[in-house]
Amino acid sequence: MAGDDFAASQDKKKAHRERNAGRKAEKKKQKNPHVQELSDKQRNPKAFTFNSAVKAERQFRRKEDIQTKKQHIPVVDRSALLPPPILVAVVGPPKVGKSTLIQCLIRNFTRKPLTSIKGPVTIVSGKKRRITLVECNNDINSMIDLAKVADLVLLMVDASFGFEMEIFEFLNICQVHGMPRIMGVLTHLDMFTNQKTLRRTKKQLKHRFWTEVYAGAKLFYLSGMVHGEYLRNEIKNLGRFISVMKFRPLTWRSTHPYLLADRIEDITPPEQVRQNPKVDRTLCLYGWVRGVPLNQKSSVHIPGSGDHPISEVSFLPDPCPLPEKFKKRVLIEKERLIYAPFSGVGGVVYDKDAVYVELAGSHSHHHQPDTEQTDLVSGLLETQQTVDYKMQHAQMQLFSTSEPITASDWSKEKNGVAEEEEQESGEEWSDVDEEDEDDEVEQKEEEGEEPSQVPWKTKEAQVEKEGDEPEEEPPAKKVKKLIQAERKLLQALGEDSDEDSLSDLSDLEYQAVEDEEENADEVVEKSAFVPKRPLKSKEEETRAKVAEAMAAVDQARARINQKAQKEKNDDDELEDEDLQDEEMSDLEGMDGDETAEGSAMKWKDNLAQKAALAFQERQATTVSLRKLVYGERSLAKDDSDIEDEEDSAELGGLFHKVNLEQGQKVEEKALRNREDVSRFPDPTHQRDWKLEHVRDLIRDCFVTGKWKEEDDAADLLEMDNLDEDGDFEDLETGEKHVSANPGMPESAEERRKKLIEKKKKLKEKFDSEYDDKDGGKTYYDELKQEMSQQAQLNQKEFEGMDDELRVQLEGYRPGMYVRVELANMPCELIANFDPTYPIILGGLMPGEENIGYVQARCKRHRWFSKTLKTKDPLIFSLGWRRFQTLPLYSKQEDNMRNRYLKYTPQHVACLSHFWGPISPKGAGFLAVQDVSVRQTGFRIAATGTVLELDKTAQVMKKLKLVGTPLKIYKKTAFIKGMFSSSLEIAKFEGARIKTVSGIRGQIKKAVSKPEGTFRATFEDKILLSDIVFCRTWYQVKIPQYYAPVTSLLLPEEKKMTWKGAKSLGELKREKGIRNQAQEDSMYLPIVRKEVAPAPLVIPRSLQKELPYMDKPKSQVIRDPKKRELESQRVAVVLEKHEQKALELMRRLKTTYDHKKEVSKKATSLRMAAHRAKVQKDEVKKLKREKVLRKEIFRKISQMDKKKKKFD
Repeated sequence: MAGDDFAASQDKKKAHRERNAGRKAEKKKQKNPHVQELSDKQRNPKAFTFNSAVKAERQFRRKEDIQTKKQHIPVVDRSALLPPPILVAVVGPPKVGKSTLIQCLIRNFTRKPLTSIKGPVTIVSGKKRRITLVECNNDINSMIDLAKVADLVLLMVDASFGFEMEIFEFLNICQVHGMPRIMGVLTHLDMFTNQKTLRRTKKQLKHRFWTEVYAGAKLFYLSGMVHGEYLRNEIKNLGRFISVMKFRPLTWRSTHPYLLADRIEDITPPEQVRQNPKVDRTLCLYGWVRGVPLNQKSSVHIPGSGDHPISEVSFLPDPCPLPEKFKKRVLIEKERLIYAPFSGVGGVVYDKDAVYVELAGSHSHHHQPDTEQTDLVSGLLETQQTVDYKMQHAQMQLFSTSEPITASDWSKEKNGVAEEEEQESGEEWSDVDEEDEDDEVEQKEEEGEEPSQVPWKTKEAQVEKEGDEPEEEPPAKKVKKLIQAERKLLQALGEDSDEDSLSDLSDLEYQAVEDEEENADEVVEKSAFVPKRPLKSKEEETRAKVAEAMAAVDQARARINQKAQKEKNDDDELEDEDLQDEEMSDLEGMDGDETAEGSAMKWKDNLAQKAALAFQERQATTVSLRKLVYGERSLAKDDSDIEDEEDSAELGGLFHKVNLEQGQKVEEKALRNREDVSRFPDPTHQRDWKLEHVRDLIRDCFVTGKWKEEDDAADLLEMDNLDEDGDFEDLETGEKHVSANPGMPESAEERRKKLIEKKKKLKEKFDSEYDDKDGGKTYYDELKQEMSQQAQLNQKEFEGMDDELRVQLEGYRPGMYVRVELANMPCELIANFDPTYPIILGGLMPGEENIGYVQARCKRHRWFSKTLKTKDPLIFSLGWRRFQTLPLYSKQEDNMRNRYLKYTPQHVACLSHFWGPISPKGAGFLAVQDVSVRQTGFRIAATGTVLELDKTAQVMKKLKLVGTPLKIYKKTAFIKGMFSSSLEIAKFEGARIKTVSGIRGQIKKAVSKPEGTFRATFEDKILLSDIVFCRTWYQVKIPQYYAPVTSLLLPEEKKMTWKGAKSLGELKREKGIRNQAQEDSMYLPIVRKEVAPAPLVIPRSLQKELPYMDKPKSQVIRDPKKRELESQRVAVVLEKHEQKALELMRRLKTTYDHKKEVSKKATSLRMAAHRAKVQKDEVKKLKREKVLRKEIFRKISQMDKKKKKFD
């Protein structure tokens, strides 16, 4: 055991002990402490480097590629604070469910149905977003127009049928004019009964949709319908995606203003329309501005109508505003607005010169709560009788069991009953509820009713009214106003009101008792005040007070009436002041009466005086630092305070608070405030500023710097007086540094450490400012920062500016609801107006109103079946415009010459030149051959981009002039047939010519005879059989033809049948004209004569140099004379018996050949008959076998049945 412990102790390693003294410890201390704080990677970078440079490069490239793909070209954020509604276009073929989807979305957002949808429908979808839903017709014109303005496109696809051609056409249109956000919607999924087929179809359509749009594009599935609507959860999910969708600004829309008209109005004088129905109209179009601010001096283009200058623009209140305050997490019912004027929904719309009221729309059968505006206007519209007639037949029922009183009954009874009520006015009054009576009186006064029709007014009150004197008020109203006046008076004096006394007055209620006499001819209603509960002593006391107050008020009013009659011609303001003084003096006299009830009211004057004195004392003891520092108050504030006091002096409309002592104090206070208190101190409150503790009270007011509320000036001053080497805290690192010996001088070592620390901090600061982090600031980051700064500058310049002034500076900014007035508009636009076709007002920039030569890069679409021919009319969609023109196609060669092409090349882009509107470079366009006929197949013929706007565009066409040699003199020849006169030859002197065999030459000079012949030189001798041609170029003129597509001016049934210029082929087909075929243009088989080549003759000098195997060998050549003798030899003549033998053998051979031929024919016939017989026997055998087989199988089956039966 001891040995094991010893071994374990030996295996145990010693802990490292750092040197505290010695050479090694001193060496470590002398090292730079900054190096010790470095990390391992910083101290030894080679240990952490990469192994493979190629792998590191690939990783770096991949990282940069991923980062670059995420970057977009930064643009200045010009979006308005209140953006316009998001335009959502619902596109798809017919019978796919577009209208149903829009209805479901409207119901989802607004909780209201919309039965008929015509034109744009704007709804509030959230607290910060509105959307405008538009249905796209099955018309390529509407598809093109909506693709230019839509922010979001819902592509509806019939899943049971698949993608139709309209879907692909619309996607190509969007790609040309700026790709909006696109979401697909699959419908008719309930047509699939097999789930496996449904899943496979969904997958196929999804991947095809991703191929056309982008991988990962959102595709929604509407699985079925319930009660004619899609499932609520699916529509809600789609609505959520629409509400949170983000959009990328497009180039064309971010540089041009535009608006989608959701309302149109014809303001042409009716007299002009009556005199001439075809007169040009003045129209007003309404909509939200989109894109960039709209300038009133610019022009607009309406696709389908043409260019029009703007007469006037004005902005209107937003008809579909966003909620002003976000009270709840979701929208409340009244904030779910819908605005669709074309569909009959919009409520009250305020225009510049009119007010439009929509009282019933497509959903008028649903009850909606009336608002104040609609209730007032509808009441005015429903008025059928005058106010006087209504007042004469008006009825009023005082009690539920009493008969109603009419105006005629009142006029009969006012001489009798009214006088009786006048005598007993101090004791008995009608039992009409006070609040209802007040409301009724105010309402009748507003309606202009006569004073006699108010039931509580007496004859004296009518006389006073006629004399322009104040009318008498009912006691109930007086009591109510007295209570309010008393409560306000006590509150103004700063004292608490006597709740018991006020509650007694407010709780006092009266109940009317109706007494009916037995006489039916005369019915006199008497009312007495009967309290609901027995009167107590305090209530009696209160009633006495009220009676005394009423008597005083009556006396004061009588005096006021007398004084008013004497001073009728005085100034109104002076008269009001006198009346108020007289009335208040009477009230003061009332307070001075020595009655028990008066003594109970008199104590309140002492309270007011006490309150004023207490207020004065509190003000005197309070230190006003503002007066001490800044001096006198501004006069404007004093004036406003005085006005506020005058307003508050009137209490309840009856009493005016005028207290002499309080008034004097107010005047003294105002005078004292107007004085310079720094020179004329307040006598009631003086301070000796020579004392140190008095000056310390305002010492903080004169110290500069930003302090916190909890900071003290003395502490901060002490901290400022501390030495630099005292305690401090590093604000960057949070480290606190405490001085070791604040009173002792520093050593050299400490100063050196502080200097090192200071340098370290400076280096860290320098590194943080100048070192590159994560690659440093790139050009992309600087560009983004520049754009953000520009956006902040734009927002800051116009922030807080009035709309009227801001509109003059920058125009009508996006998000404003404007009214655009256009003059001299064609009458067909309003006469043939159809709200289902969108009306777009596209703003034109300076220069875009002109027409000129446009050069563009064009490519025939690969799905378009026909080849495009030069000068065939095409309908272009470029910018906001749709127009027809005659394009020329060309190809740019190496020498930058545009060579004329008769047809567009296949799968290759070419240049297109046409006469059209000037558009900025880079603008995309598409071309369609015809919009009137629904062609089978893909309708988009070509797409392209604008390259240049050159009014001197040159397209050159190649021309070959052909001639033949007339005479040849070695390298000179005379050529005929190329020109017709010497003048033409003179123009082409020096031109290059060439033969078919490739011999080049030059035209020299014309020859007198024959006409049109010239002399030319060649680089070699030509033959008479050679053809000489001269290749030249001449400029082709571009036709100046521009015809806007005016589809909106056509009647409703012809809007889709706009027809422009026809091509030459269409005209020939219609008229049955056939071109005569030209022989040179016909493709005929080429027949060439065979030319026997001349024998090869090798010169003897060359034969000597050739090798032996290539030398021509010597042959035996017969003598031609001998060959001639052999050909002249005579034939052998046979003898007679030889001739007979030869003839016999010929006959025998002929007979044998005949026999052989006959035998062969007979054999073939016999074999054919035998084959037929064998085949017939085979058929019979098969039939017998078939019958026998059936019999056998029948027997076998019978045997099996018997066997099974016995088993």
